[in-house]
This record gives sequence, structure tokens and C-alpha cells, in this order.
Amino acid sequence: MPLRIPAQPGLFDHLSMQEKTALYERATELFSDNKRQLFDRLAPLRTRHLCVVLEDIYQSHNASAVLRSCDCFGVQDVHVIEKSNAFNPAGDVAVGSSKWVDYYRYGSTAEAYKALKDKGYRIVATLPHERDQMITDLDITEKTALVFGTELTGLSPEAVEMADAYVKIPMYGFTESFNISVCAALSLFSLTERMRADQGLRWQLGEEELIELKLEWASQVIRDGEAVMKNLMH
Repeated sequence: MPLRIPAQPGLFDHLSMQEKTALYERATELFSDNKRQLFDRLAPLRTRHLCVVLEDIYQSHNASAVLRSCDCFGVQDVHVIEKSNAFNPAGDVAVGSSKWVDYYRYGSTAEAYKALKDKGYRIVATLPHERDQMITDLDITEKTALVFGTELTGLSPEAVEMADAYVKIPMYGFTESFNISVCAALSLFSLTERMRADQGLRWQLGEEELIELKLEWASQVIRDGEAVMKNLMH
């Protein structure tokens, strides 16, 4: 999906729920039944209860690997902070996952944190800290944004100071840290498994979010999808 600036309206934002549903029905005539069945099966498994925040990632294979993990674990949103380094996923590592995950760009950590907190997220920095806890012990009853830092220096002091909580992954070897993409994958596996097992947690997308997501996915599989969608709306 396109890399977005959060303040920009989405293509389908101005449509009513009824209009979105009708548009999706028209769009499904332009791709295979197999793809439609796949969308119908996978969309209800996506979540925005958890999201990922990447601060100044500069290695394209790491950016791509995180997107791939988000797609695999059903985490729909990735928020990208680009202060010194542009977010540049490598297609050979992402293996198409960038089509299915929403990712948003920010010019500063403060801007990203504010946007996330305005949406009700608790900001959780992933690093050893005097107030940290193990990832397996993290309370995820609230919407949770996991923040990962740049490869060499980790999270910025600002990102650490403004976070609401801190987590680390247990390690038992001589090496003191995981690669960022490995850290993200392990964290997402742990949290999404607990999230899905908690029958009292409402982690699923709402009905309108589901149809919007399937519209976005449809625009990815239809040739010149955005232009086609605009024509179908008229």
C-alpha cells in the first residue's frame, strides 16, 4: 500500500458504509473469486489493537522484514518515523507484504507519538530500562504501539523518555541484543498469540474498517487500482 501521511484523507473516507459496500461488490467483479475468498477470510483476522512504530530504520532489508512479520501476524498498521533515514523496504525481502499492510510516515518522534496517543495507543518502547518488564508480562488490554529503534544506536532519548512503558525479550546467551527485525517478529508473535487467546479482548476491526480494508486490498490487485476505484465511484 502507499506510504501515507496521516493527515491526508483516504480514498474512501467520504463514502458512507452503504456506498463502500456497494463499491466493493462492483470491484470484486474485476478480480478472481479465489482472491475475494482470501480477502473475506483474512480481513477479520487483522488487528489495529497492536501496531508497530519504527524510528529511523535505515537498512532496507530490516524495514522489509518488519513489514513481512506484521503481515504474517495480522498487524495492519506500521508507523514510520523518518528523521534522518527514509523508509525504503526492499521488495525481495518483503515478498509483497507491503501491499497488505498500511504504513504511515512522520517527520519526528513527537509527531508520531501524539498521533498514536490521540488514537488511544499506549506507547511501549522495546529496550532494557530500569522500569522494563518482559514482553511476556506486558499488559495488552489497552491498544498498544510497540516502538523499535534504529539498527546501531537504538531508540532516541526522546522516544525513550516519552514512552509509557518498556519491554525486553528474555535472552540467555553472550549476545546482548537481537537484530531489530528478529526483535519485532518475536515481540509480535508473543503479543498476538496472547491477544487472540483472550476472549474478553476486542482486538478485531469494526465492520466499516473491514470493508475499507478490503477496498484497499482490492485496489492493490486491480491493475491501475486507484484510478479504477475512482471511476467506479462515479
